[in-house]
Amino acid sequence: MKIKKIIKKIIFFFKRLFLPTLQRQIDSKSLTPISSKFGFDFGTPIDRVYTNDFLAKNSHHIKGIVCEIAENTYTREFGKNVVKSEILHVDPNFSTATIIGDLTNHKILPKNYLDCFIATVTLNFIYDYKKAIQGIHQMLKGGGVALISVAGLLQISRYDYERWGDYWRFTDMGIKQVFEEIFGNEVECHTYGNIYSAMASLQGMPAEKLTNEELFFHDPDYQILITLVAKKQ
Repeated sequence: MKIKKIIKKIIFFFKRLFLPTLQRQIDSKSLTPISSKFGFDFGTPIDRVYTNDFLAKNSHHIKGIVCEIAENTYTREFGKNVVKSEILHVDPNFSTATIIGDLTNHKILPKNYLDCFIATVTLNFIYDYKKAIQGIHQMLKGGGVALISVAGLLQISRYDYERWGDYWRFTDMGIKQVFEEIFGNEVECHTYGNIYSAMASLQGMPAEKLTNEELFFHDPDYQILITLVAKKQ
C-alpha cells in the first residue's frame, strides 16, 4: 500500500514537472486547456491560493460559533478561539452535517446564532444567490461576520454544472452592491488576479508553476476571485 502511494506521488511530481509553460501552451494554439479540473490534477488551483490568503488575513474573524458548508476544513485550519464548529448541508443523510438546511429556505435555518459563516466559491452554484445571502445574514448574530469568496474569471465547474448548476460569474461591483443591500455598509470587498494569473488559471495551470509576483500582482480589471467580509449590524 505504501509503495503504491509513493509511486503515485512520483508520477504526480513528474507530470507537474513536465507541464508546458504558459507561453508554450499559448504558442501551440491548443484549443484545449492544460487541465479542465482547475489544476487539481497537477497541484493547487490558483483560486485556492487566493482563498487561503484571504482567510489567513481574516482569521481573527473565525472564532466563536463558526459554520461552513459540507465540511469544516477552513475552520480547523484558520480558526482562532472557535467554541463550536458547525457544518451546514441540505442532505439529512450527510454524516458530518450538524445543521440540516438550505440557504434559500429561511424557515429551517437558525436565527442570530453564528459568530462567523464561511462560504468559498459557493454562491456561483446557487440560482437564487440573493436569497442565499439573506439566509447567511439570518444565521449570523449581530456583529457576526460572513467571509465569502465568489468566482470571477474561472472556468465552468463541469462537476457542479451537471449536478446542481453553475449559474454565475461576478464582478466586485455587482456582488458588493448586493451584499450592501442586505448587510448595509459594513462590507469590505477585494479582488485577486492579473492578466497572467488569469490566463494561467483558465488554462488549468497549478499555482506551483507561477511565482509569487505572478500570482499576487493585483490588476482590478482581471478578477479571478472576489472576496467579501460582511458584518451584520
